[in-house]
Amino acid sequence: MSPAETTAQEWAARAQAAAQSVTTNFGHRLAGIPGTWIAAVRHPEHPSWKPWAEWHYWWQAHYLDALVDSAWRQATSTGNTSNTAGPAADAQCGAELTRAKEILRGIRIRNFLRLVNNYYDDMAWLALAAGRMETLSSTRTTAGSRSARAAMAVLSRQLDYARTDELGGGLFWSKKRDFKNTPATAPAALFFARAGGEANRTTAQALVDWLHQSLFDAELGLYLDGIKIRASGTEVERGIYTYNQGPILGALLELGGTENLRRAAALIGSVAKHLRDGEGGPLTLHGTGDGGLFTGILVRYLSVAARRRALEPQSRRLAQELVLETAQSLWLGRAEEPLRFGASHNVEAAQTYPPGAAVELSTQLQAWMTFECAYQVVQSVNMHQGTQTK
Repeated sequence: MSPAETTAQEWAARAQAAAQSVTTNFGHRLAGIPGTWIAAVRHPEHPSWKPWAEWHYWWQAHYLDALVDSAWRQATSTGNTSNTAGPAADAQCGAELTRAKEILRGIRIRNFLRLVNNYYDDMAWLALAAGRMETLSSTRTTAGSRSARAAMAVLSRQLDYARTDELGGGLFWSKKRDFKNTPATAPAALFFARAGGEANRTTAQALVDWLHQSLFDAELGLYLDGIKIRASGTEVERGIYTYNQGPILGALLELGGTENLRRAAALIGSVAKHLRDGEGGPLTLHGTGDGGLFTGILVRYLSVAARRRALEPQSRRLAQELVLETAQSLWLGRAEEPLRFGASHNVEAAQTYPPGAAVELSTQLQAWMTFECAYQVVQSVNMHQGTQTK
């Protein structure tokens, strides 16, 4: 079966399987504290590792984001194409949002009773996830809206502090303040674009424009990694990564307008040209570790593009193709018992993670996110076709 032939219900089942795998194998209360949740970095954990050892703040932010995806799916995947699929679906959605609230509390406690850390990109990812959590929570009688708003307020101030006129604009990556880059600036631009209000949208547009002026490679049509500040001057880090393209695409779509949508369409085309595994293939993956999340992040924003009616149809179709091809490849390359997803399209998960090997959270989150996005895309297509036939 081709990716385009896979139904929304099948993608929902795949997303649920991945979600359950992450929750079962990685999720746990933080040090047994009630009302908290956190994900282990790998499964199984080494017996000598302590509860307060390695944890990766930004991986937890994407875990939170994936739970919001799951909550939305629970509310819409029962066959009803509205956002209110009935009491049972609302209960499932509420359970996921309660778990999201527990993760937010777990992150705060694990981060020594605060959400602020030394990396502005980490905080931008969590601000985005909290924003989506608040949006969904506020429309339902579920937990989480207040804690999400509080997190957004704290993190927004940090992002403002990272944004300066040095190098013409953009955000610093860390509190060392020696590197302005795409990983911090792009998600911050999207956060401000979503925050609403003229001032926030002006800030978002300025950040997007700075990225285009300072870190856009016109030949490739893609965004570079960042600019380091050294005693001898500045140095451009020219790395091209899938995840850097994602939140810029999201910000362009959120801001809208002729020029932003033109840039968004061009970016989708460049991604399809340069960031696929072979012509017409899935999006390239970046292996394990932090790279295990990179392509899932790009897929998230391509799924937004595939559903954004203001974007030209050809670009929407291309974004849809990229999402579904990548999701199908990850699903077909899976290993079973226990369920595991790979870090490369060319190596099956059973080879990357043979029996007994530790599996990393990042790669499993990436697959889960990708299946949620595939569901969202196909569900949106179904809703649009249903509207057209009424």
